[in-house]
Amino acid sequence: MGGMMKLDSNRHYVPMSKQDVIQQSQSEQVRFISLWFCDIMGSVKSVLAPISELENILDNGVHFDGSSLEGFARVAESDMVLRPDLATYTVLPWTNGDHKTARVICSVTTPAGEPFIGDPRYALVRALKAAEEMNFVFKTGMELEFFLFRQDEHGRPILNTPVDHSGYFDVADEHAAAVLRQIIMALNEMGIGVDSTHSEIGYGQHEIDFQYNHALVSADHILTARITARTIAQRHGMVCTFMPRPMADMPGSGMHTHQSLHDCETGQNVFMDVSHEYGLSETARYFLAGQLAHARAMTAVLAPLVNSYKRLGTSFEAPVYVTWAHINRGALIRVPSTAPGKESHTRLELRCPDPAANPYLAKAVMLMTGLDGIRQRMPLPEALEETLLARNRGRLRQTEVLPASLDEALQALTANDVVQAALGPYISDRYVSAKRQEVDAYNRQVTPWELEHYLTRL
Repeated sequence: MGGMMKLDSNRHYVPMSKQDVIQQSQSEQVRFISLWFCDIMGSVKSVLAPISELENILDNGVHFDGSSLEGFARVAESDMVLRPDLATYTVLPWTNGDHKTARVICSVTTPAGEPFIGDPRYALVRALKAAEEMNFVFKTGMELEFFLFRQDEHGRPILNTPVDHSGYFDVADEHAAAVLRQIIMALNEMGIGVDSTHSEIGYGQHEIDFQYNHALVSADHILTARITARTIAQRHGMVCTFMPRPMADMPGSGMHTHQSLHDCETGQNVFMDVSHEYGLSETARYFLAGQLAHARAMTAVLAPLVNSYKRLGTSFEAPVYVTWAHINRGALIRVPSTAPGKESHTRLELRCPDPAANPYLAKAVMLMTGLDGIRQRMPLPEALEETLLARNRGRLRQTEVLPASLDEALQALTANDVVQAALGPYISDRYVSAKRQEVDAYNRQVTPWELEHYLTRL
């Protein structure tokens, strides 16, 4: 799963072995190996080593001190080991010559070799195993939105000068288009499939749509894509930001996530039922009901910043109500149309995640809330299409709404056993603690808006 793979005798893709990785690094004249891992907040961390250490790293991992990473480990548990996932080996295309660097994404273990319960990637692996026990494979496809800004001489973004003024699906200005082409080429070189990219509604805003894949692979891909986009933008004198709402007068950036469950043995999409009005199987309807039931709690993970709530409910087509629909793009979860003969592509589009979310934790809570709906055989409420709203405006007054702030979302999370279990008690405690500190720090700020409106009022 992920980066470099090879074909076996049956033309099936299989992960590279240790020897494959070593031979590949030699043939490509790689000079360094970068070991990436993710902290609880979703930031990519890295340890760099000369390629001469590759074999030792593949055999023994790399020891590091986890106590200095935010929310990662207590001092008493600081000794950690990075264990490379060979399937994620790939050369970073923007490095060459004496600086040519390959990277592997790592899982974090204890010195005894046990998975570290504070590793976000392990939280997703644990959720995927729970799905496998029910004979399901979880697959996802992501739509990653971001803004490109020009930067000043200090490398800081100039918010009033986006790199282009293209509208929705317009042809981007050549300067921006060249950067987007380089991002896509770099992703393809690393084995990350991109369906397409296009201009979004906001000036300087763009979207990259990734090919459908196993949930762990697509989480790795999002992690990689964010680093890739930022690196290439920086080389062109731009700042790429995944902040959910960087400008009040522009739409926010989301990370719509398409989801489906597949039979472990046959690979068949178990969400599909052509006889149902919406094309959804009973399993899909239970899964959808589970996500709706736990939506408020998992929003704390899917929309993880104070700034996230300046997108939700206020930005164009960002959801407010805990609803589902087929046509209504304001719904939290949408059932996209499938072309005749393409019913196997049946999926659920969750529209509240934003690009600041930790992709491993986000997918873990998405999956576990859906599986809870299946286990509990939760009834699915009626879809809230725009035609229904036209007939019954009172329906909205009876409909649950998403949290209006990160503080409200954290309260919902701490009251929800299913979402906390998806994270695990270690990550859940540290995540909530770190996020509450964010909320407190934000609430202590005196903003320019407050000074402008209140300083001389009395």
